[in-house]
Amino acid sequence: MTSVRFTAGSPADHPRECVSLVHGFLANKYMLSVLGRRLRARGYLTTAWGYWNMQCSLLVHADRFAKELQTLDRDPRVATIHLVTHSMGCIIGRVALSHYRPEKLGRFVMLAPPNRGSFVATATAGTFGRILRPVAELSTASDSLVNSLPTPQGVDIGVIAAQHDALVSEESTHPDAPHDHVTVPTWHTGLLFRRDTVDLVTSYLSTGRFPPTASPPAPTP
Repeated sequence: MTSVRFTAGSPADHPRECVSLVHGFLANKYMLSVLGRRLRARGYLTTAWGYWNMQCSLLVHADRFAKELQTLDRDPRVATIHLVTHSMGCIIGRVALSHYRPEKLGRFVMLAPPNRGSFVATATAGTFGRILRPVAELSTASDSLVNSLPTPQGVDIGVIAAQHDALVSEESTHPDAPHDHVTVPTWHTGLLFRRDTVDLVTSYLSTGRFPPTASPPAPTP
């Protein structure tokens, strides 16, 4: 059996709860290092799962990530598996859970997820979609891949959107499933580096909801 490499947090807090982190398109798992370190400081185990091929379908990555979840599910060191994913990694997580649903599955936090597509992907699909397949797959078109994929049901889903997101609209972050939602005043990738993101993530992992004070900011007059 292949063993997953993860980094342990403080044994006093959540010693057997593992957070599986997945990055977004044109990124890498090292961009998850700050978020992972802060989660470990809260006592969680963490593992950062990455992918390098940006030309193949996101379905290929989802199939590989499903195998990672299988391995974690069999690991006796882990009691609960949470998913915390960013951008396209959220869609990979969605599909992976349709391929394999861990018995130890905990909660699923999505950061800036293009659950209904990205308007930037729509604008560039004609230019880059043939070379970078996920660009076409993440279009906001009603018949695009992302809008045809299943959303896991019966799992606690928390969504953290970025107020100044230049890639994904706030409306598109909402999945087609019951979920809790909050908006943070930052940009798309900035969510990975903010301390309040970690506060929101850990609150949701612990309770299944965001704090009552974590409400979307009022629109600017």
